[in-house]
Amino acid sequence: MATTTTTSINTGGEDRVLATAQQIVNSLNNTPKEVRQDMLLILSSFDNRLSNITSLIDGDGASKSEEDRFALAEKVILRWDPSSEGSRRSLNWEDSGDESNEYLSAIDEILNLMDELSVRSDSEIVDRAYSAIQHAMSRLEDEFRQVLIRNTVPLDAERLYGSIRRFSLSFPVSGSRIITGEDDDEDDDEDGGEFESFSEDDRSSRFHERGPSLDDNASVDLIDPKAVDELREIATRMIRSGFEKECIQVYSTVRRDALDECLVILGIEKLSIEEVQKIEWNSLDEKMKKWIQAVKIVVRLILSGEKSLCDQIFCGADETKEICFNETVKGCVMQLLNFGEAVAIGRRSPEKLFRILDMYDVMAEALARLEVLVTDDVVISEARDVLSGLGEAACGTFAEFENAVQSETSKKPMQSGEIHPLTRYVMNYVKLIVDYSETLNLLLEIREDDDQLVPLRNDDSDSSRLTPVARRLLVLITSLHSNLEEKSKLYEDGALQYIFLMNNILYVVQKVKGSDLGGLLGDNWVRKRRGQIRQYATSYLRASWTKVLHCLKDEGIGGSSNNASRVALKERFKNFNACFEEIYRVQTAWKVPDAQLREELRISISEKVIPAYRSFMGRFGNQVESGRHAGKYIKYTADDLENYLLDLFEGSPRVLHHMRRKST
Repeated sequence: MATTTTTSINTGGEDRVLATAQQIVNSLNNTPKEVRQDMLLILSSFDNRLSNITSLIDGDGASKSEEDRFALAEKVILRWDPSSEGSRRSLNWEDSGDESNEYLSAIDEILNLMDELSVRSDSEIVDRAYSAIQHAMSRLEDEFRQVLIRNTVPLDAERLYGSIRRFSLSFPVSGSRIITGEDDDEDDDEDGGEFESFSEDDRSSRFHERGPSLDDNASVDLIDPKAVDELREIATRMIRSGFEKECIQVYSTVRRDALDECLVILGIEKLSIEEVQKIEWNSLDEKMKKWIQAVKIVVRLILSGEKSLCDQIFCGADETKEICFNETVKGCVMQLLNFGEAVAIGRRSPEKLFRILDMYDVMAEALARLEVLVTDDVVISEARDVLSGLGEAACGTFAEFENAVQSETSKKPMQSGEIHPLTRYVMNYVKLIVDYSETLNLLLEIREDDDQLVPLRNDDSDSSRLTPVARRLLVLITSLHSNLEEKSKLYEDGALQYIFLMNNILYVVQKVKGSDLGGLLGDNWVRKRRGQIRQYATSYLRASWTKVLHCLKDEGIGGSSNNASRVALKERFKNFNACFEEIYRVQTAWKVPDAQLREELRISISEKVIPAYRSFMGRFGNQVESGRHAGKYIKYTADDLENYLLDLFEGSPRVLHHMRRKST
């Protein structure tokens, strides 16, 4: 019962609306026919219940024919014919949108009539309808283009860069090779072969910057949201009219240009593979950083936004929106992939490794998103190839680094026995590799029959439990150690060989313990290297102080302390003084940068030399002091010697200027 009542009310209300509309039209009987037709069209656009008013009433109050309905719509369309003088301006799509609504309603009217006329033989009206639609689509195609262009939102790169979190790592990069020396206090002028170091000031502007991470809340508007409804209305008519191809062409062309402009704003240039491979390293490094940022922004924000835009504008036309999206983004994506490919097949050199790994990481994330967004098999296949190529480039570059360490053959020894640039180079490099362990563990392959694993089998570490990265790094550090032992042989002074080895191996141990390397290589590895340092210290004492201590022996001086030969004693004291002064002169110029090692060496020397000197003085000092010119032979007290030992290993050469004692 309630349903019947509601239906009656609705029907009655519609009748009243139609009756009122008919009265309005009838009141215009004395006006020109064109004015009445315009009024009919306006009324039909105000209320969907009046959509059939042109079939209910004509200019004289009678039912309108299909021809008259068509004529009204045709008139509106021809009024905006792109070739006519009065239609050079665009339709008003803003404010109330009366012009655009009227135009779209006219198109709908003709399309509806065409559906009705398609089963009839009135070819004249059908031909006119097709012609009108052609005119209308020409206009809509232009309107579609203008609305797209007018409402494109320029990319705000500054805002996006502000949402990027960067991770800076202490690994300076410069020139054509990696520059090391993060612990240096001054420039090194020595020839370090391919490996250099530089001052703290230089380092302040050189570091490796990890790939960016976009803020989860970052977003981008590609088109003014207010224009989306207008674009959807136009696209719907073009697709319904059979002008889908033209619609796709306009959309993809305009949006493709917009994405190209985005790449320009992000600093991405159109470069061929050959051009990329000719770029010198500093410039290439900057371009690689910009590429990493651009891939993050393009795939994460711009392409996702473009996909959403297509979904809104081409709602209900799945095939069309898929084609539009693919055609729009293909050029932009391929330009990015071309640069990635150029880097992947470029010359492999150690300084590129970390930037390539950054590119690999960002490309891996991008591929996962592209496989969801893009259905173009060519684009996805190319993206997979680029990712694979970057992975191979990373492995090849790592191998180049290993080869560089093994084959580094600089022949000039480091002055003062300090830490070799090769050691700094390798350990700074290795520390940074650890930060990429997750990626490298996926890429690096270790074969059990690889000759490189021989050092691991000779090591007491359990190499079978190590990750691929840890095993390769262990091989690398072992190779470094072997190289350092060879370089130590460049020193003619055997004692300086051991100072050099202590400095360098301790530096390696400190870098391992001060980073995640310690967890990778294990405590046993660290303990073994510390044991080696102690062995080097023992060898140093033997090589440097044996001759000094021999001067303080009893043998060869003529018997007991009471009847020892005064001449022999004077010779012993004279020889001791000469040996000590020579060691002082030489070894004050040697440098042990680590304060703890420096102190431990001084203590070890003091524990061997000072007690022996005190004992010798106690037994034989009186015999020399009681003679003439005693100050010429007994020049130092034990306390003097102990104080002089504090000057050793500071890297500042000194000479003892002793005021001889007066003869007693």
